[in-house]
Amino acid sequence: MNLKDQILKEKLPAHIAVIMDGNGRWAKKKGMMRVIGHEKGTEAVRQTVEASAELGIKHLTLYAFSTENWNRPKLEVQTLMKLLVKSLKKEIKTLQDNNIKLTAIGALNDLPSKAYNELQEVIEKTKDNANMTLTLALSYGSREELVSAVKVLSDKVKNNIISAENIDESIINKHLYTQNLPDVDLLIRTSGEQRISNFLLWQIAYAELYFTDILWPDFTKEDLYTALINYQNRERRFGKTSEQLS
Repeated sequence: MNLKDQILKEKLPAHIAVIMDGNGRWAKKKGMMRVIGHEKGTEAVRQTVEASAELGIKHLTLYAFSTENWNRPKLEVQTLMKLLVKSLKKEIKTLQDNNIKLTAIGALNDLPSKAYNELQEVIEKTKDNANMTLTLALSYGSREELVSAVKVLSDKVKNNIISAENIDESIINKHLYTQNLPDVDLLIRTSGEQRISNFLLWQIAYAELYFTDILWPDFTKEDLYTALINYQNRERRFGKTSEQLS
């Protein structure tokens, strides 16, 4: 039985988030410029998106560019932004063919105008697609997201729009970038690093974490299947005991 056939459709995660790490190291190992690794990484994105859509995953969020990434060498940042525009133009057909809706979270206004405009254009063209929601985290930082939510909520309390006593998890959720997304069920990080790197800190409270040594450009559909099988073999207790679940 191949890996895909081992995946139980009734136990699929509703929301997978991926920290796509290792493009630079992949290129360095091969004696290439880092940008080549980023370009090769777009193929892994395509495979992951297509495999998720084929399986019936409803939400896939990819950590494409963090707020900290702006501190990378200027040439690399410029190249990443150009690659973003190129990829959006190239992958619009994939999104439409697979009935995938594109959304984005983060400080999107910080993106160069060309990248921002291309992003908004693809978001608009795919807004009615319903098979899967693909979310790109761009210029995204979870702490910044939480700070922003606290500021808005504080202002609403100050202006008597909401009372502090009524603030609960659902209210906070409605003030996050991810307000239209369910909590993350499975977080995947490639390249062997085992940290969260300021990604969806609130949303992964009960997520299963899966770390693999595979560098992102080498990540294939089979590797996604392996992660899903690992996920389905875990017991998700959400604070309860095994006995309570059974």
